[in-house]
Amino acid sequence: MRALDSQVVVITGASRGLGAAIARAFGREGARVVVNYYQSADQADAVATDIGDRALPVQADVRDPDAVQAMVDTAADHFGDPVTTAVHNALIDYRFDAESRDTVDTIAWDDYQTQLDGSVKGALHLLRACLSGMRTAGTGRFVGISSNLVQSPAVPYHDYTTGKAALLGFVRNVASELGSEGITANLVSGGLLDETDASAATSDAVFDAIRHNTPRGTITTPGEVADAVLFFASPWARAVTGQNLIVDGGLVME
Repeated sequence: MRALDSQVVVITGASRGLGAAIARAFGREGARVVVNYYQSADQADAVATDIGDRALPVQADVRDPDAVQAMVDTAADHFGDPVTTAVHNALIDYRFDAESRDTVDTIAWDDYQTQLDGSVKGALHLLRACLSGMRTAGTGRFVGISSNLVQSPAVPYHDYTTGKAALLGFVRNVASELGSEGITANLVSGGLLDETDASAATSDAVFDAIRHNTPRGTITTPGEVADAVLFFASPWARAVTGQNLIVDGGLVME
């Protein structure tokens, strides 16, 4: 597997929050970075500006296979090398609000479908778009972003957690199928992050409870999760595939 500073990396949903932190982390290590966004063009431009001339902001809806393929092709043309690392971080229309969440009595199937489309359909489109380039290079990394709520749904966000659980199944099937081609697939599962747009509606009481029950006594930051993503993309993780690494300060232990 190539060193980080020789990779072309696509991060979906990279204009804000965790995705932006992942993009900046790859940029810090010298990778060429595609800052994908859906609607937040100005924020994506700002992330790319922070990284410098090795970053390229590209709009694409991960639910649209043609748009995702066009993004990956644009990246290969721009940087002169195929995309060999794909990080699926995009989150479709979700805010973590424990007080006003839907319950099993009120949630609609469409809510589940929205999260399944973002988590699994988006992952499938991204991986398919990158496969040809990965195969040409003889190596590839797929990293999905999941949540520790799959292991311990302390707050039952039904649709979100179900989508992330399905992503784990997708990743393990991909790992099994593509390992012989030098392509790995893994998940990084963060806890509630301090602070992103998605977690802005979370009450102080929930943040305080996590601090109290986490061995480190802190809330995990986007930068800390981003560093774990770098590990999976690096040569040091060449023998690691089909794994789910929980990065939450020890709140959930497996």
